[in-house]
Amino acid sequence: MNMFKRIRDITVATLNEKLEQSQDPVRLIDQFLLDTRQEIAEAEQLHNSISHHTRQLNHHVEKASAMRQKREEQALLALKAEEEELARMALQEKVMYEEKENQYRDLLDKNKEALNEIEYQLNTLKSEYQIVYSKREYYHARMETLRLQQQMNRRFGNGGGNMPSFNRLEDRISDWELEAKAVRDVRQMDSYPSGGSDPASAIALDAELERLRRKLDQQRKEG
Repeated sequence: MNMFKRIRDITVATLNEKLEQSQDPVRLIDQFLLDTRQEIAEAEQLHNSISHHTRQLNHHVEKASAMRQKREEQALLALKAEEEELARMALQEKVMYEEKENQYRDLLDKNKEALNEIEYQLNTLKSEYQIVYSKREYYHARMETLRLQQQMNRRFGNGGGNMPSFNRLEDRISDWELEAKAVRDVRQMDSYPSGGSDPASAIALDAELERLRRKLDQQRKEG
């Protein structure tokens, strides 16, 4: 029983090590399940053979025990009939069947131990199979979720990463709005006094207008 446990521990430890390094853990788990099913089938076949042999040994024990009791009763009857020689012969056979009964009983006990061992192995294998199969279903679902997420990432990137940028358009519209407001403010100045007809003022005004025109031209070239 301990040897079987050590072997299974080594097998499971090897699987765990491979799972940590594998890119396809579900495939490894499937292989483990396939190997375990094969072990279960072999263990069940061996269990059937041991069970059959156990029944045969038990039959031999019961038969030898019955003959032992029968020869003892015959020896007793022979003594009552004062047939000592017949009683001696019956007792000799009784001893022979008693020895045979003990031999078969020893074999039966060993076979029962083997039967308990194979039943333990079968229960362990079936329990491990069910646990690993449940894990397999869980990891298969996780791998499928991961695959779909990776597919979405390839298809849509970062979600909003390709969304058009309106920043520059926003800046341009703001410039246009400021420009329109400036023109409106200048036009509203028509209602205020022009500052008279002083030639010096007129020259200064023309110079300032010319400077603004050059500045506007420069801004348009840069825009």
